[in-house]
Amino acid sequence: MRVAVMGMGSWGTAFGMVLADAGNDVALWGRNDALAHVLTTQHENPAFHPGIELPPTMWATTESRRVLDGAEIVVLAVPAQTLRENLTRWTDELPDEAVLVSLMKGLEVGTLARMSEVMAEVTGRPNRQLAVVSGPNLAREIALRQPAATVVACTDETVAARLQQACMTPYFRPYTNTDVVGVELGGIVKNIIALATGMSEGMGFGDNTNAGIITRGLAEMTRLGLATGADAMTFMGLAGIGDLVATCMSPLSRNRTFGENLGRGMTVDEVTSITKQTAEGVKSSQAVLELARRGGVDMPIAEHVAAVVHDGMAPRDMVHSLMTRVAKPEWEGE
Repeated sequence: MRVAVMGMGSWGTAFGMVLADAGNDVALWGRNDALAHVLTTQHENPAFHPGIELPPTMWATTESRRVLDGAEIVVLAVPAQTLRENLTRWTDELPDEAVLVSLMKGLEVGTLARMSEVMAEVTGRPNRQLAVVSGPNLAREIALRQPAATVVACTDETVAARLQQACMTPYFRPYTNTDVVGVELGGIVKNIIALATGMSEGMGFGDNTNAGIITRGLAEMTRLGLATGADAMTFMGLAGIGDLVATCMSPLSRNRTFGENLGRGMTVDEVTSITKQTAEGVKSSQAVLELARRGGVDMPIAEHVAAVVHDGMAPRDMVHSLMTRVAKPEWEGE
């Protein structure tokens, strides 16, 4: 199929490679003309995946109309907070029957909208033309063609199955799911929990601490999901616990790395200045907390992470505050 990937960053490039390896005609859009030229002529993205050879059939340009022309699948791989602006500019260029696929794992600040909701609002497309890909998919490992699995979610099972076949390779195994809400929320919340595990790592704490954060983070993710209509089983799968573990434990995780630097004593502004790629959990944390409060959902880890990255709470104060909360049963009255 003809596929347009809107974004030449780390994940957009890696997923474009998967699609090309699966036999599709893949074109990438980005803002950097020099990088687009190198990707097209030298089959490499030196800015994000230096030294990794990309399929020779992939090409890139800064001209969105060229990339979108005739596309049957349009993959959106821009920072979450820029989606509305970008998609508004591209709407008139989108082929009418194209399926839009989100790779983004953020909640829109202000509106509290998931990316599929932004896609629907801006383009007016029905849910059957909107899909999400999410799972334990660290871009660098996938670019190296290491075995990985993911979830392709769409409310229309037929469309999900078609997308599944479009990105299936010997090293990349997608599973289908119709729970778009749950798959998206898993990808959003895990970034916030990864900031917390990163701070733990930066402060020198060990595996007990991180295991506790991950497990209680999963409980928070599931509570929020149930309150917004998601299926609890989604959080037991690749888009839930799978993505959560990978993002919290891997040094390749940009959110965990951001948190590590905070734990070592750097300020949010200092970490932001040295961070090359977007750490979606930083901007989404306050929006997730607002969504939780709107639904009456208790999310203490998310609340404390938001306090650190937005209100200036010190990471060590965050730990003390979390650990001295009122004692509760594990499963009742959380």
